[in-house]
Amino acid sequence: MADAPAKDFAEYGLFLDAAMSKPAPRVVKYGLNTPLFSDHADKARYIYVPDGTALSYDGEGLLAFPVGSAMVKHFGFTRADGSLDMIETRLLVKKADGWAAYPYVWDAGDTAAALKKVGAKVQVAGRDDAGAPIALDWRVPNVNQCKGCHAVDGELMPIGPKARNLNGMFEGETNLSRLASLGMLTGVPADVPAMPSWDDETASIEGRARAYLDVNCGHCHNPAGPASNSGMFLTWETPEGANLGINKGPVAAGRGSGGRRVGIAPGKPDHSILLFRMESTEPGVMMPELARTQRHDRGVELVRQWIAGIE
Repeated sequence: MADAPAKDFAEYGLFLDAAMSKPAPRVVKYGLNTPLFSDHADKARYIYVPDGTALSYDGEGLLAFPVGSAMVKHFGFTRADGSLDMIETRLLVKKADGWAAYPYVWDAGDTAAALKKVGAKVQVAGRDDAGAPIALDWRVPNVNQCKGCHAVDGELMPIGPKARNLNGMFEGETNLSRLASLGMLTGVPADVPAMPSWDDETASIEGRARAYLDVNCGHCHNPAGPASNSGMFLTWETPEGANLGINKGPVAAGRGSGGRRVGIAPGKPDHSILLFRMESTEPGVMMPELARTQRHDRGVELVRQWIAGIE
């Protein structure tokens, strides 16, 4: 990967076709057990690892990426033929001094994706997860806004590729075993923990809700994240208690609290600030505050059920 970002996404040579759906060698498609909600958009995710290098297992959290690696995420809505009507492609590149983020916006014919460092607003149409049509003013983040979610101790970092969130079936094989069999991942033990899929109804409500919060909220709400001063940590590892927000008052009360007194009120979803902010679509109130404009009804209902069951 060159130091300066390409103006046209195709210049990276990460894909063998103009639709950017056939990965080049050393580019592997992957999925997540529980993905980030982004206004119902569909996503296609890929990891690139340079020849002669490999990812390494570093516990159940983020994999360790060698310099020169890249992560690609296409956003769009799936057409009737199964292809993705592209909106944007986000590229994360691992450089010697850390990660860099570059947003690319697709033209109307899905023929080219141009670098937009300052971000963009795009009018798009698609369907929600119930199949109902939706129209969106899609917001492509600028390179600085990417740190609004992807920050750990002020440094840009990936969110999704935690080993526990990759340890699930994807296209007939687990992500971790596929990467290992290709020689692109080393050090994977036999007993990697697995986080459940948020919509897997065979899993527990608690596990599903905690997985949903980890992916959608935990990248900010953790001791090293942008919301560390809240004292409310929504990561998978956080034990049940005040740090999770249970019976914990807000650091700063305001309209974001909705008049509710604690982050999570056991057994009382409608008394919980967490649920109030998840239900909102009002800027300055809604959480997550970036990456969505729509309320995710199914996610809200899942967290509602979980809070209702806390004793």
